[in-house]
Amino acid sequence: MKQGIHPEYKEITVNCSCGESFATRSTANRSLHLDVCSKCHPFYSGKQKLVDSEGRVVGFNKKFSNFSNLAKKQAQK
Repeated sequence: MKQGIHPEYKEITVNCSCGESFATRSTANRSLHLDVCSKCHPFYSGKQKLVDSEGRVVGFNKKFSNFSNLAKKQAQK
C-alpha cells in the first residue's frame, strides 16, 4: 500500500434506536446512529415490531371500491 493516500481507519461506536451499541472500525470519524440493527430487526429477532392493523390490499380495496361501482353505473347507461 502507498503511504499517505488512505483515510484513517479507527474505532467508532454504533448506536441503535433500540439501545444496542457496539464498536466497529470505520473511516468515518464520528459515531453512527442506526434505526434498525441485528438485535431489533424482525428478520434476525423473529419478532414483528410494526403491525399493519389493516392489510395493504384490504385498505386499497376499501379506498378504491367506489371507482368500480362508478364504472359499473357508467357501463349500464
